[in-house]
Amino acid sequence: MTPRPAAPTPPVQNRPRESHGSPTVTKPAIALIAAVAANGVIGVGNRLPWRLTEDLKRFRALTAGHAVIMGRKTWESLPRPLPERQNIVVTRQRGYVAEGAEVAGSFDAALALVRLPEPVFCIGGGEIFGEALARAQRLYLTQIDRDFEGDARFPPWRADQWKEISRESKRSDQSGGFDYAYVTYERTASDD
Repeated sequence: MTPRPAAPTPPVQNRPRESHGSPTVTKPAIALIAAVAANGVIGVGNRLPWRLTEDLKRFRALTAGHAVIMGRKTWESLPRPLPERQNIVVTRQRGYVAEGAEVAGSFDAALALVRLPEPVFCIGGGEIFGEALARAQRLYLTQIDRDFEGDARFPPWRADQWKEISRESKRSDQSGGFDYAYVTYERTASDD
């Protein structure tokens, strides 16, 4: 007897929630995850300008079992879909096919596709980070204490709207050696 596939999980944001007697639609919690150089650089030529093996392991541990939303260029920089995650690619290119991922025409359309538990992770690039930042509840940053040359930057953000909730300092001997820290921030105020 062939086992039946499980019924698909409904999108997270379509969970009705009662609010003053009328149902409302909730959106999934959004977290941004990025490694950011002291000068704001997050990439060069569609790749990371540094190699931090431990940071890649942390990225996998945090994002596994969740949806990851990324821009087309970030998707194209990957060798394959990220395993154990729902890969969602945002692009304005009509008819774009991303084998092993779902494609959305906007960040909101990507949120509508989310099926895995919160938070949904925005993993880049710079344009998607810019759109998601105002709506994010958490930032998981690897803050690198060194400038790097690059063509992609993390968007400016107001530190007064975020509270640091954890920090773990590290030292890398790769890429010429530098200090870095895993820092988690939680939103305390909106971008109004």
